[in-house]
Amino acid sequence: MQQIVRQLAAEIKVTESQVRAAVELLDGGATVPFIARYRKEVTGGLDDVQLRELEARLAYLRELEDRRVAVLKSIDEQGKLTDALRAAIAAAPTKQELEDIYLPFKQKRRTKGQIAKEFGIEPLADKLLADPTLDPHAEAQAFCQPATTLDDGKPGPDFSTTFAVLDGVRDILSERWAEDAVLVQSLREWLWAEGLLRSKKVEGKNENDPEVAKFRDYFEYDEPIGRVPSHRALAVFRGRALEILEAKLVLPVEPEPGQPSIAEGKIALHLGWSHQGRKSDDLLRKCVAWTWRVKLSLSTERDLFSRLREEAEKVAIKVFADNLRDLLLAAPAGPRAVMGLDPGIRTGVKVAVVDRTGKLVETATVYPHEPRRDWDGSLATLGRLCMKHGVQLIAIGNGTASRETDKLAAELIKLMQKQAVDQAGQALPAIEKIVVSEAGASVYSASEYASQEMPDVDVSLRGAASIARRLQDPLAELVKIEPKSIGVGQYQHDVNQSELARTLDAVVEDCVNSVGVDLNTASAPLLARVSGLSGSVAKAVVRWREQHGAFKNRKQLMEVSGLGAKTFEQAAGFLRIRDGDNPLDMTGVHPETYPVVEQIMEKTGKPVAELMGRAEMLKTLKPELFANEKFGVITVRDILGELEKPGRDPRPDFKVARFNEGVEDIADLREGMVLEGTVSNVAQFGAFVDLGVHQDGLVHVSQLSHKFVNDAREVVKTGDIVKVKVLEVDAARKRISLSMKLDAAPARRDGPRDNRFEGAGRGYAAPRRAAEPAQPSAMASAFAKLQQGKR
Repeated sequence: MQQIVRQLAAEIKVTESQVRAAVELLDGGATVPFIARYRKEVTGGLDDVQLRELEARLAYLRELEDRRVAVLKSIDEQGKLTDALRAAIAAAPTKQELEDIYLPFKQKRRTKGQIAKEFGIEPLADKLLADPTLDPHAEAQAFCQPATTLDDGKPGPDFSTTFAVLDGVRDILSERWAEDAVLVQSLREWLWAEGLLRSKKVEGKNENDPEVAKFRDYFEYDEPIGRVPSHRALAVFRGRALEILEAKLVLPVEPEPGQPSIAEGKIALHLGWSHQGRKSDDLLRKCVAWTWRVKLSLSTERDLFSRLREEAEKVAIKVFADNLRDLLLAAPAGPRAVMGLDPGIRTGVKVAVVDRTGKLVETATVYPHEPRRDWDGSLATLGRLCMKHGVQLIAIGNGTASRETDKLAAELIKLMQKQAVDQAGQALPAIEKIVVSEAGASVYSASEYASQEMPDVDVSLRGAASIARRLQDPLAELVKIEPKSIGVGQYQHDVNQSELARTLDAVVEDCVNSVGVDLNTASAPLLARVSGLSGSVAKAVVRWREQHGAFKNRKQLMEVSGLGAKTFEQAAGFLRIRDGDNPLDMTGVHPETYPVVEQIMEKTGKPVAELMGRAEMLKTLKPELFANEKFGVITVRDILGELEKPGRDPRPDFKVARFNEGVEDIADLREGMVLEGTVSNVAQFGAFVDLGVHQDGLVHVSQLSHKFVNDAREVVKTGDIVKVKVLEVDAARKRISLSMKLDAAPARRDGPRDNRFEGAGRGYAAPRRAAEPAQPSAMASAFAKLQQGKR
């Protein structure tokens, strides 16, 4: 364990004592949010990002250690464990390197090399390798033996000729070399640095087929495998899985016909052998070639493809996690009456009104679009609902017919204002309309929780209610949906699903606990994301609330069935009670530190209600005066900060993006237009912006800022409202190129490109080829990434 602690400290760049403390807390059942928030003293201030990394690496290193023990035991039982081998196994830093060392000792099916050994040919192999001047056929004569027959009468191994014996020599040596861990690792690292990932269209596939054409950029493509960006790697792997593309690892320089490859040369160099025209050199060259072509080329390709996929998946999962975090922490509209509109054409627009607490109060379906075109009737129904329930916001789903429905909402707002002026002589408080992402709404509508929450409401109308609520509080509503269904990532169906789920669950947990949860209004799915609360305990909390009414103080949590002292410790600080017995219960101050607040009250002579929000007075207090052995200066400083801004919400203020009138479709866009939109997705190569025209536009990373930007997230995040300029519109391919540099010139299709983020073109990394066709602009060619990733 000490070795693991030492390695974690070096990787995360913290002290061993910090790692040891964090590991003890995690092993004791503490959650990452609890440790990051309430155990800063113990861990030396490790934050949630460091703790998540530590948690993941700790699990990996413990699995590695368990595997190390198993490997040592297996080799020892075979009687082959030497001191040098034990040291090599102890020093293996990764699972793959450990498996490389174990490979020669692993129990496997009977190979040709093993059969040759069983027939006594290994001494000949050793002899010819040690002295290549010997005549292989002359030496092989002594090892020839009669052909054998198996028990079932079929022919067995045959070493009756010198040619068969020398084939046995080849099999023995090639298997031995292919299991040389140092050789395998050196070839692997060399090819990772210099080998090429090459793909081409499968013979016979129709490139005009829309499903095939999606991968057009990869019909004739190669690029150094160690530098392939995540989105291109996953695109090639998807194309291969669909049997549209062939993919293989190729050497940086292909050998001339009949000549050895660079890989074979590296094997020979490792062995210390070279062809010098001696009698056995042709045989040894054949063994070296066999080692690469038959034994190592495919296994190395498999290993490097696995490594490429693993690294690409890490990037894709991180993009998904970052976008999900931004979406969950988007600005809440707060307690306002909201009308949710789930757009549809033939089936109508589903309408749901929720009051300021999120309670569903009324539903309807209107048919303003084809085929009924009941525009006026729809306006009348929506107007009546707005007046009846005092609607302040209209949330419009961004699916099919969203732009047309947005136009309906705009006319509704104008009509209501006009009627108010005509009837009362003064305008109503302005109703605002917002287009929101409806991703996952259909999944929620058909879920078991939705049927429990709205048992008498049609499935199609539940989606409209979800759209309305996610405007009030995105976090509280989106936690009801499986994170993968929210759809803010690339290639989400292609990556490791268990790792994706683990990462996204951690994001949701961190977001929920950073904001805090109202104990008396939170749903069971939201409570289940609170530190320490399981799904069953969350349901028990809701049942207690239904039976006894609102919680008056945090202590009452101990009355909930299944909620013990440990769970209380982990959860209490993240649960808020408004208008309860103790004002501290609405803050992030943990109940275990209430005695510290009592000391502060005693020092200042003021009750807690008068301390809260008094920043000027609290800033004059010295944390050192209230620190003790259990709660140090860091904790006291956090308490004072919480008292300054009790129950603060870390999320930004609510703002609304306003779409330009008259811009309803991609055909309405013109180069040079400046529009306002909402960032819908962020990848490393750029940000996608919803302009309300049914097709997101791309702000390429090169167009985000006048300064150099390495990653789009340095400038924008999902949910941001931005002003963009239209640079290029390709209506046929549904591509919109945008810039946040409002003084930017139109995109140059033949201009210089930033290849780190560009889509793969034909012959992408093949400078040896002659004239290449003109490439699309970097911005235009980047569009394929997200479109492929969402499918």
